[in-house]
Amino acid sequence: MEQFSSSNENSMPQKPIIEFRGVSKTYQTGTHALEDVNISIAKGEFVFVVGSSGAGKSTFMKLIMREEKANTGKIIVNGFNLTGMKRKQVPMLRRTMGIVFQDFRLIPTMNVYQNVAFAMHVVGAAGKDVRREVTKALAKVGLGHKARSMPSQLSGGEQQRVGLARALVNNPDIIIADEPTGNVDPNMSYEIVTMLTEINRQGTTILMVTHDHNLVRDFQHRVIMLDRGKIVADNAGGTL
Repeated sequence: MEQFSSSNENSMPQKPIIEFRGVSKTYQTGTHALEDVNISIAKGEFVFVVGSSGAGKSTFMKLIMREEKANTGKIIVNGFNLTGMKRKQVPMLRRTMGIVFQDFRLIPTMNVYQNVAFAMHVVGAAGKDVRREVTKALAKVGLGHKARSMPSQLSGGEQQRVGLARALVNNPDIIIADEPTGNVDPNMSYEIVTMLTEINRQGTTILMVTHDHNLVRDFQHRVIMLDRGKIVADNAGGTL
């Protein structure tokens, strides 16, 4: 199996783009999702987030996206202080992010081009910018020839590549990929992570939740492991 190395292993240290300082999250049900988490992720890193079901991975990601608020501690993402962030500021934070979902979340009544363009229309992009950036994003994921196809005409792997193009189209600083290979076959899983690795080489920070330990070992990126709401390992080079 070909080995892939982290794009930033020989580069100078970058300032943190994501910081958790003493962060804890307990839901109203009494579930302790995260406990005293301290982590720093540099701009331009590729990080796998792993752990068993219920370990706190989803909460970790939701806090970064400001879908949930921490009970204690401080979170800084791309210069935004999420601790005291007002609701009206959340869209500004999310415009710096691209999200890739496990279940694709394509709009079935829109073709491939329209699904990707939708992410730009939401932020009020000009028509000429939409045409340029959508064409560029589809080319990056190898789907320029499928621009007029409907989601129902695509394989699962192709649908996930559309999801990746949609995450890319606004040129985000951070891509959050939540189990992006969970609904595709092993070969497509490697294609998806290879694309994410190439995007990372161009400077985009990648956080990817996965249960696939083969991907973690083969791609050799930093690994953060959660267990019962605590970080129990933080290793470079795909070590579990």
